[in-house]
Amino acid sequence: MSIPQVAIIGRANVGKSTLFNKIIKQRAAIVNDTPGVTRDRMFSRAEWFGKPFMVIDTGGIDLAADNEIELQVKVQADIAISEADFILFVGDGQQGLTPQDQEVIAKVRASGKPLFVLVNKVDDPSHETMTHDFYKMGVKNTFALSAEHGIGIEAMLEELVKDFAEAEKEPAERPGSIRIAVIGKPNAGKSSLINKLLKSDRCIVSEIPGTTRDAVDTSVVFDGKEFVLMDTAGIRRKGKTTRLLEKYSVIMALKALERCDITVLVLDGETGVSEQDATIAGYAFERGRGCILAVNKCDLLERVKGVHEAIEEKVKDKLRFLDFAPVLFISAKSGFGLKHFFPEVERVYSEYSKRVPTGKLNDCFSRAIEKNPFSSFRGKFIKLFYSTQVKSCPPTFQCFVNYPEGIHFSYRRYLTNSLRQAFGFSGTPVRLKFTARRSGN
Repeated sequence: MSIPQVAIIGRANVGKSTLFNKIIKQRAAIVNDTPGVTRDRMFSRAEWFGKPFMVIDTGGIDLAADNEIELQVKVQADIAISEADFILFVGDGQQGLTPQDQEVIAKVRASGKPLFVLVNKVDDPSHETMTHDFYKMGVKNTFALSAEHGIGIEAMLEELVKDFAEAEKEPAERPGSIRIAVIGKPNAGKSSLINKLLKSDRCIVSEIPGTTRDAVDTSVVFDGKEFVLMDTAGIRRKGKTTRLLEKYSVIMALKALERCDITVLVLDGETGVSEQDATIAGYAFERGRGCILAVNKCDLLERVKGVHEAIEEKVKDKLRFLDFAPVLFISAKSGFGLKHFFPEVERVYSEYSKRVPTGKLNDCFSRAIEKNPFSSFRGKFIKLFYSTQVKSCPPTFQCFVNYPEGIHFSYRRYLTNSLRQAFGFSGTPVRLKFTARRSGN
């Protein structure tokens, strides 16, 4: 299920990032009084009354660039209209309604997309006189609020999510085909890769309707096994690609990550791992998806001994949180390495959906703890009573201990590595959850 995408738009320095942080309940975006401080798009999953949605924090319109105001207004509004499901327009209640505000509001209204007009910085009765013009725009969902002080946000969110679906519990294993999200920055070769895969003589291909806008999922049967490919190429525009458009392509990856089993992160073998690659990979990791790192354009690399090994080392160094992900060297143009694509996806999925018997699991942890015991916590010994696997996709383990708060993150990593050494789990995140249970209970 693809969750609703909510974009926050507006001029620079009106409080968008502060509102973003309040909604997601953490300081994920950098907040500064300097206009334009949000240089990168910020995306975060949020939940209100058990209803999940994705929040997108956008950069503001730079009012100093007088010759580009109209262009920036149009680009910002076009992207939000094109990709978001709901739009939160933030205005400055102390400055009042500006012509640029009016233009964006009118454009969003004309699109038919659900629009909320949020008049920010209204934290004193004296500010309310400046909000009247916003209400005169005739947008039903107009709210006066203060993002900094948290005033009015709950009422706005209650109205926003009233028709959203409740969070679904993900099944331990998804039946049927393996769903693959092909993700990565623009021009890395995602669409070329999918096109090359679909032209294989060993594939039976059929198009099926996607559940996200502007996307068509493609069902592929390879050697008797069904896969579903999801292209996340994102926005394409003629002419110069702006940083704004480039960053917004992350939205397409986020939509696919909500529905897939395995992510294939396509990396440019010529330019290496970029910050945007790391950002997109981070979202795949957070969503707990199986992952393969596909280094593209390898037919252009020198085929001498040690080149691929050196590249893999650089990739793993840049994406240390995905050190469990296998690296596949391919060329979407020539087809180099693609004979391994579907077999590798199937192998990673088998690890992603793997289950470990409780007895073997506890034996593994016992050996690991015996070799490297827990540190004491406030002068008391930490004891692991027993563990069990509570779900797969990704493999998730519940560990019952007497002092869960006393387990250092480095020891969690040690236990995770012990699991990997014993059971594999190549290409999949492994999650450990520690729950309190006192002796004698």
